[in-house]
Amino acid sequence: MIVDCAIYREGHRSEGPEDLSDALAVARAAGGFVWIGLHEPSEKEFDRVTEEFGLHPLAVEDALNAHQRPKLEVYDDSLFMVIKPVAYEPESDAVSTGEVMVFVGDGFVVTVRHGDGSPLAAVRRRLEEEPRLLEKGPTAVLYAISDATVDHYLEVATELQTDMEELEAEVFSPDLAGSRNTASRIYTFKRQVLEFRRATVPLALPMTRLAGTVPTGEGGVPFVDDRARPFFRDVQDHLTRVNESVEGLDRLVSDILSAHLAQTGVRQNDDMRKISSWAAMAAVPTLIAGVYGMNFDHMPELHWAWGYPAVILVMAALEVLMYRLFKGRGWL
Repeated sequence: MIVDCAIYREGHRSEGPEDLSDALAVARAAGGFVWIGLHEPSEKEFDRVTEEFGLHPLAVEDALNAHQRPKLEVYDDSLFMVIKPVAYEPESDAVSTGEVMVFVGDGFVVTVRHGDGSPLAAVRRRLEEEPRLLEKGPTAVLYAISDATVDHYLEVATELQTDMEELEAEVFSPDLAGSRNTASRIYTFKRQVLEFRRATVPLALPMTRLAGTVPTGEGGVPFVDDRARPFFRDVQDHLTRVNESVEGLDRLVSDILSAHLAQTGVRQNDDMRKISSWAAMAAVPTLIAGVYGMNFDHMPELHWAWGYPAVILVMAALEVLMYRLFKGRGWL
């Protein structure tokens, strides 16, 4: 469905006509552009937009089906970019992603949103409050969407860093009461980092192209004003910080999982030593009692009056000796 449709002239908004072709013609005649926002449109609803703006069928297919990686595609009549906004849910410490598809062409911007967590409404309000930026045309819209999305990446990265510190404290805490669920929490957190990484890492190449920091010999991106490159470079710098943070989180969570498994193995070895120590202590009196329980007539001290107290004393002395030995070695 069409969420919003407006024409922008010299940075100021005016409502567009219902007919999309008229809106585009009016915008071009006035030296402005038309911005159409859609939310999870059906194929029939999007056919009108495709026909009026001449969008490439491959890009249209991606916009309708969603589930795309961040990318930047250049076609004859338009530029197509996929961005994945990320939302962090504090209640469940979970990361969720949406998708924003942006078509940029001569005198028009078409944005298609899938899922939640999209910054489009806030971006439109921000731009309408800054006419000097909005008058730069469709390039300003593409920059503002990229900037808002990457800035939110930084916030999510900070939240994940806090969760990481909590996991570290739990793994290395001497209190092992909650250790049973620690491995599950670490694995769940690793899945959240992976989901976040799928949104941020592939966006690096599109930002590199928009910022103009591609290898020598490659030209600029059509439908994007070359004067906007410094702004996209700023977004690229922020994205680099995010990706470095994501890489660090991914390595740390793997190290934490390894440390947790190592600690679990050490605790199991400690438990086995304790069990073995108590078993050895139980075996000594059992052995002595078994020998004297064979009921032979001719056995040393069998008919001695102090035989029974002596055997009990020997058992007790051996138990004390073994206990001190195992205790000294840290097995008990």
